[in-house]
Order: sequence, then structure tokens, then C-alpha cells
Amino acid sequence: MSENHSYTGGTTWRFPKDFWIANFMELLERAAYYGFFIVLTLYLTDIVGFTDIQTGFIAGIFYGTLYLLPPFVGAYVDKIGFKKGLIIAFSLLSIGYFLLGVYHAKAAVILFLIILLVGASFIKPLITGTVAKTTTVQNRARGYSLFYWTVNIGAFGGKTVVPYIRQGIGLEYVNFFSSAMALFALIFAIIVYKEPDTSYESKTIQDSLRALKAIFLKPRLWTLTLIITGFWLIQGQLYATMPKYVIRLLGEGAKPEWLANVNPLVVVIFVVLVTQMTRKLRAINTMIIGMFIMPISALAMAMSQPTGSAYINLLGIQVPQLTFMMILGIAIQGLAECFISPRYLEYFSLQAPKGDEGLYLGFSHLHSFLSAILGFSLSGFLLDKYCPDPRTLPAGLTEAQKTLYYADAHYIWYYFVAIAVVAAVSLYIYKLVTDYIDRKNNVEIAS
Repeated sequence: MSENHSYTGGTTWRFPKDFWIANFMELLERAAYYGFFIVLTLYLTDIVGFTDIQTGFIAGIFYGTLYLLPPFVGAYVDKIGFKKGLIIAFSLLSIGYFLLGVYHAKAAVILFLIILLVGASFIKPLITGTVAKTTTVQNRARGYSLFYWTVNIGAFGGKTVVPYIRQGIGLEYVNFFSSAMALFALIFAIIVYKEPDTSYESKTIQDSLRALKAIFLKPRLWTLTLIITGFWLIQGQLYATMPKYVIRLLGEGAKPEWLANVNPLVVVIFVVLVTQMTRKLRAINTMIIGMFIMPISALAMAMSQPTGSAYINLLGIQVPQLTFMMILGIAIQGLAECFISPRYLEYFSLQAPKGDEGLYLGFSHLHSFLSAILGFSLSGFLLDKYCPDPRTLPAGLTEAQKTLYYADAHYIWYYFVAIAVVAAVSLYIYKLVTDYIDRKNNVEIAS
């Protein structure tokens, strides 16, 4: 999807109405999505009855495919128009979430997840496309900054509300919250949203396939994608492993949703500062810093108390050691993301032929596709081995005997320490090799 420059305006914080409407709908959609996704693995296991391993595969495929479809959906949206696309998207989302709250048979849940997947895949090209077409070259950076804040506010808000629903009336009712948010956005799409100017060159599905093929023909790009997958594989454990890990060790009163909010909070606070501090560094060097921070994050989580019996005095408040170490680990993850994510997109775009930057960036999240499938699947096996579903334990166990089954639960995070170290070292080697090749070929070393 190409950017339109028809809207005229200077370097200002003033934007047309459709810009604010699009951002408001994005806030609602992100609240719905993250409120649902933070408890998805709990829902699939506790309500639907899938095992941890089955849940890992299902959630991984759902999450991963969600990052693969948008470039192709974007080409389709160019043909039907943004308003129709938003109505389709929010209709599918509101229906899908609602049905997940009503029906819990395994086959039905898979079908409803597919409905959600199709609807959600529309959102990114539609909303980001609207932002692009309602801003100018002069104020686009500010427009996307506001969009980025909207995404994080929506995600933060959704995960803040969900524990009250899950603990108050039941886990399955979280789906009704998400359905209501999507329905509210649908009403805005039908009544308030106006079709933006469409006088721009659209991209076809064939263009998207061409860009995807070109990426696979560039060893430098797919190698980098595989390496960065290591970072996002660990980041994804906020949703794959952490909710079950915390609840099974601390009890149903724990709020893993709030722990997950530490990540976007840290990113929002520090991303601009980190970007400013590292602005003179090459993108690859900045990413390497972030990659070497990641093992510390996983190590902090591995140092959590398996039984949750130890407490730390934090500003006069007794906090379980597990909670404290998870907060610390998640905060360090957020800091690492500040170093990696913005500069990765910059580096990726520099590898694209002139004029195809947008198409290439549409596939810059291939690492999320890979990391979701690999990370969630791995999580299922690790939870099954070290932090099993309480319902799978032998009947008649005493509390002391049950505790023995979770004594090594924190070993899960050592696997991710190893993955983080391998990924960080691999990125450093990648830099050395690509710099050597560029010098040998008398090519200017990439940023």
C-alpha cells in the first residue's frame, strides 16, 4: 500500500478528522486484541481443554499467521476501499470474539480463531494506511508517533481491565469484552469514518509475492531475519509461557496481565531516549547492544522463586520474589526492544530497492511469524515438563507433594537464556561477516 500526499499541512500536531478516528479505532482494537491474547493460552487450556503442547501449536500458528497475512490483505484492501475493509474487519472481530465466549468445543474454537485471524489481518494495513494518507511528509513522523502511543495505550488498557473480568466473572467472559470493543469500533467505521482519498498507486498481491521472493533471494536479509527471530521468540513468552507460569506458581489471584504491561510501559518511556543516545551508532551495532541485553532478561526470570514462598520488601510492600523477578526481567526485555526494534526496521528498509521500501517493510515481521510458531510450540513442551497443568497431576496429592512437581519450573527460562546468547553471538558474527564482504567488494558498509 502506497502513501498518499494529497493532504496538505505543515509541521504541525493538527491532523484531519479521519486521522483521529483511525487512531481511536486502533485503540479499541488493540485493547480488544491484547486483552484477549494475554489470556489466550489460559483459555485454550483451562476452558477449551487443550493440553499445554496442543495450545502451544494452536496459539503459535494463530499469532504467527497474523504477521504473514497483512501484506497480502493490504493488496486486497486497495481494491475494495478502506471503509469497506474496516467494516469487514471489525464485523469479523466482533463476531469471532463473541462466539469464542459462547462456544467452547475444540473444533468450533479453531473455526472462530480463523475468523479472528482473517479480521485482525485487515487492521494493520487499513489503519497504518489511513495514517499514511492523512499525514504529509512534514508531519508524518509526528503522526506515527501518535499512532505508536495509541497502540500502546490500547494494549495497556486492555491488559489492565482483563484481570477484573477473568477473576470476577470468568475467563471466558474476556471474549465478550473484546467483542464489545470491536463492535464499538465497527459502529465508528460505519457511521463516522469516511473513505480517504484513494488517488494513489496501489500494490497487487503479485507485488507482495515478488517482494517476498526477493527477500528470500537475499541471504543477508533472511539470515538477519532468522537471527532476530531469537529475540522475538523470547519476547513472545510474555504471552506463551508467563501467564500460566505465574498463575500455576502463585495461584489464581495473580495478575500476569499486569506484569505484561511492564513491557509497553518501559518502551514508551525509554524508546525516544535510547534512540537519541544511539543515533550516531550504526543500526547493526545498536541492535547488537539490545541482543546482548536479552540474556539478562531471561536470567532474571530464571532467578524467580519456584514456589513463590519468598518475599522481597519493595518500598515497604511485601512482593513475592517471583513477581519481582518477573517484573525485572520483563522491564529488561522492554529496554532491549528499545535498542532492537526501531533500528531493525531501519536496517531492513535500507536493503530494499528504491521504491520498494514499503513492500519490503511489509515483510519485515517475518521474524514474528517464525518466532511465534517456534516459541509457542517450545513453550508448550517446556510447560508440560516443568510447570504442568494442575489437572494433569495424580489425584490425591498433598500440597507438599504438588509443590515437588513445580520445583524446577524456573528451569524453563534457562532455555531462553541459551537462545538469547546464541542469537546475540550470531548477530555479532553476522556483522563481522557482512562488513568483511562489503570491504572485499569495495561496497560502502551498510548502516
